[in-house]
Amino acid sequence: MIDLHDKTALVCGSTQGIGRACAEVLAEQGATVVLAARDESALRRVMAELARPRDQRHACVVANFDEPTSVRDRVVAHVAAHGPIEILVNNTGGPPHGPITQAQPQAFLDAFTRHVLCNQLLAQALLPGMKERGYGRIINIISTSVKEPIAGLGVSNTIRNAVANWAKTWAMEVAPLGITVNNVLPGYTETARLGWLIDARARHEGTSTEQIMAGMKARTPMARFGSPREIAAGVAFLASAEASYVTGINLTIDGGRTGSM
Repeated sequence: MIDLHDKTALVCGSTQGIGRACAEVLAEQGATVVLAARDESALRRVMAELARPRDQRHACVVANFDEPTSVRDRVVAHVAAHGPIEILVNNTGGPPHGPITQAQPQAFLDAFTRHVLCNQLLAQALLPGMKERGYGRIINIISTSVKEPIAGLGVSNTIRNAVANWAKTWAMEVAPLGITVNNVLPGYTETARLGWLIDARARHEGTSTEQIMAGMKARTPMARFGSPREIAAGVAFLASAEASYVTGINLTIDGGRTGSM
């Protein structure tokens, strides 16, 4: 029963995987969606396929998340031309696979830039419009590594926790304004990134991708991977008016893998 027909959502990293699913589900619920990613042709393909049950005029912003100020400036320009954005979905591809003992400083800096700095600048840029409209939702797609570090993802484990605590701090400060800030923690989800991580682990361990996948599913009580749309359903709830009293949380959507941690 979610109705977002009078809301506009900026969805980052929205040309594939979880980001695209979020854009699709929010559009189906009536939101006007602004897609953001670096590949303009992919953005336009996705935009053309989004649902328009309320005759929404979806849009896209070409943005390179390695350049935070450029991302902010392009979004600010869009807002100036088209009006406030009430829903921000922060979602950016995760850092490369690898043990933390071998991680180089630049890998941490790159990940911090894409995730924490871009999140910060976008939230700051959209906050005035959220205040103006009396409605604000900031939703961050991060990882279950916030609850339990994932082996072989040293940089990602570090940065995901930085985002989680950034979000909780924002949640405390903007709560009096009726603006909510929450994190979504996807478990094993059928995306290109998961496939890449499985391939990398199989090569490292000298085994097959099928064996790696079987082991991952065995550690998940539901015995399967999630779909991007299952993650997007949680995002849609947090974006809705029904979630007006939910803020500062980590919503785990992982088929029960992390249990009560």
